Amino acid sequence: MGCRGAIAGHHVHLASGAADWRLAARRTRRQAQVSPWRLRPPGVFDTDTNSIFVPCRAARWTEGIILPAKEPDMNPRFTLALASALLLSTSAIAADLRVGVQNLPPFLDPGKDFSNTGSQMYYNAFDPLIEKDYSKPEAVFKPGIATSWKQVSPTVFEVKIRNDVKFQNGDPLTVDDVVFTFERLLKDMTPEFAGIHRQFFANFINVDALDESTVRFTTEKPEPLFETLLNTSEGSIVPKKYIMGLTGDANLAEKSDFDAFALKPIGTGPYQIADYTPNESLTYKRFDGFFGDKAPFETVTVRRIPEMAARTTALANGEVDMITNVPPDQLDAISSNPALKVEGAVTPLFHVVIFNTRNGVLKDKRIREALSMAIDRDLLNESLWLGKAVVPGTHTYPQYGPLYMPELKTFEYNPEKAKQLLKDAGYDGSPVRYDTEATYYTNGLLAAQAIKEMWAAVGVPMNINVTPKWTAADPDMNSRNWSNPMYFADPVGSFGTMWAPKGAGTEASWSTTPVYDAMWERFRYSTDVNERKKAYAEMMNYVKDEAPFIPLYQPFESYGMSRKLDWKPLPGHIPYVLDFRAGAVSIATN
Repeated sequence: MGCRGAIAGHHVHLASGAADWRLAARRTRRQAQVSPWRLRPPGVFDTDTNSIFVPCRAARWTEGIILPAKEPDMNPRFTLALASALLLSTSAIAADLRVGVQNLPPFLDPGKDFSNTGSQMYYNAFDPLIEKDYSKPEAVFKPGIATSWKQVSPTVFEVKIRNDVKFQNGDPLTVDDVVFTFERLLKDMTPEFAGIHRQFFANFINVDALDESTVRFTTEKPEPLFETLLNTSEGSIVPKKYIMGLTGDANLAEKSDFDAFALKPIGTGPYQIADYTPNESLTYKRFDGFFGDKAPFETVTVRRIPEMAARTTALANGEVDMITNVPPDQLDAISSNPALKVEGAVTPLFHVVIFNTRNGVLKDKRIREALSMAIDRDLLNESLWLGKAVVPGTHTYPQYGPLYMPELKTFEYNPEKAKQLLKDAGYDGSPVRYDTEATYYTNGLLAAQAIKEMWAAVGVPMNINVTPKWTAADPDMNSRNWSNPMYFADPVGSFGTMWAPKGAGTEASWSTTPVYDAMWERFRYSTDVNERKKAYAEMMNYVKDEAPFIPLYQPFESYGMSRKLDWKPLPGHIPYVLDFRAGAVSIATN
């Protein structure tokens, strides 16, 4: 008897050519027809197929054989045993949570990191000065480490801190730790800190302790975003004494101290990072000295399971209680298992395509604009996301509040105009390289295959370059996918981190002009909301003309989990945060 695939994972469908994305899309739309045994645990009887799934040892671990079987006798003894097993399983989850994720970061330090993989992890172990209500998409700030705060002037902000906060090694948190946390960024003590300084805190010039409970922040220009910036993960408070004592001279903050801290970090949050293997696994342990509500789990174990098929199998087999990054074609398969369920939400993040405006054929903005107009983003949404993603007309999110401007029309689908632009530019048919990783972004490679067909339809050949290397700043990069998260609820926290005059995307692939820089200055530092809106609309018109990038969609990110687990992504968090604090997760008792 031959072996048959047990799980339908994207990796099965990516190697056979340009039509694969269409096959995957049709499979997504037919997800109700997914074979019900695909997510059955090994050895469990399937009433739909009258069979038992058994892993096939001779083949890949994702394959197996289907054996005919008799339905188990549902006598009282069997029912009692099943009930006991379920009760034991619930008790296990109540104490320990196990999570399978697609990726884990190579280090853990919130002040160094604004990656998607790192963003998942920090909130359980670290605290910013100012908290907010994450159950709401809009910014509703509340006390955390800071008990109160006030804006003394347009450039001065003062914060009072609690006197009962402890780090997870038992040391008390003091104003010196707050000052140290921000000084390491503002003084660019490592290249990573310099990057966070530039992207988040470029306006900050001084952080001073006024007394045992008061810290003063001073900026160069008027700062409309004090509360917002002091709520960011990157501003999470870290322990000065502990870090400086890790290597070398305990009276100096050295690069080696920060490198050591990133492998053995401590914060003030409800969970301590008890064990960490970079890129592979992380274990949180409840910190009983936390100043807030007690953590609901004794331990949370997170391990990297990069392949979708492996994650779904681990979930179905009960090896993990929750998995991340579930693509749409797996949703019904997971939901059809009576022990499992799916939660999801539109993520405050754009999957984008960037163009290297300094390289070869893409120096001509008419060609960049043509490539942008050739992408049918609504078709991508329907085919790859079941229509659950959000295709934007401009770079905006509802979380921006008064700065949410969906009325702006910056990006459009117009293949006929694209052809004319290519003709006007004298495009010579040179292929355009498109870089992507195989699995980092959900549906990233499938989207690349689809865009290849769309560009071909207007006469532009694409060479897909699948590589684990990050190529955004490579001189020979033509185009690639990237994600543009919302790090905080203001255009500065999403558009700005990428496309400000010194943004990550700007420095990688696009050069701004004095005209654009002046627009940015008006937008970034004005304390008048209407003036900021006007300046932002002008920047969107500039982006429309220059075409350095195009946002494809806000993905609908889904999570598979045990039905015993009550968890969902909260709308006030930045993308991908796995919040396991009190109030964000609970366990069913029946």
